[in-house]
Amino acid sequence: MNQQDPHSNIPFGSSQQSEDSFAQTATVSQSQEGLSAFVTQVFGWMFAALFLTGATSYIVLQSEQLFMFAYKMMWPLIILELFAVGYLAVRIQKMSPTTATIVFFSYAFCNGFTLTPLIAAYTGESVASTFMITAGTFGCMSFYGLTTKKDLTSWGSLLITAVVGILIAMVVNIFFMQSSLMAIVISCVAVVIFVALIAYDTQMIKSTYQNGMERSAIGHNLAIMAALALYLDFINLFIHLLRLLGDRD
Repeated sequence: MNQQDPHSNIPFGSSQQSEDSFAQTATVSQSQEGLSAFVTQVFGWMFAALFLTGATSYIVLQSEQLFMFAYKMMWPLIILELFAVGYLAVRIQKMSPTTATIVFFSYAFCNGFTLTPLIAAYTGESVASTFMITAGTFGCMSFYGLTTKKDLTSWGSLLITAVVGILIAMVVNIFFMQSSLMAIVISCVAVVIFVALIAYDTQMIKSTYQNGMERSAIGHNLAIMAALALYLDFINLFIHLLRLLGDRD
């Protein structure tokens, strides 16, 4: 009795297609695992920076000498922070990972000083409640940015233009108009802008990974830059929500 080879009726092309399909599935799985690790790294850096900023502000608030230093040096420190952000943006791909990390956390540390005079103007309860609202909003919009099928790339130029407009309006109001009504309007618009930016910047983590992490050796620096974008979104949302919702001492 002749026994038939169980593989004799399977065309060679079908076998090859199965192997190719398996290899493709394995590649996709590895890519998803890599993206997941990259997203975790980005949010890890961001939360570490937020913790450093919060801890710094808390320590400064406990010391009259440090608080007076933060109050007197607020504008020089803000200028230093702007320089740090610009330096990271321009030089990020040429920095060593150590330098990028030091500049990032130096910025977060300085921000702890510059935020202290603002935080001190509000009650502890309103600061805490506003922080929780900010964290909840950030979590929801980050989840949306990571899971939505909608391409948010087209939001980029519009949001950047809006941020520049808000900054100009803030400077004009601080130094020339000094209008409380204008400050409220600016904060309302800023909240909408930074809520949208959270979703946009979170989705851009995927693009950053796919366009750079997989084909370069600067994954650490790219994660730092993505973390900085999310950190700035969180801090700015917190500031403007505090101005709208906070109870002053």
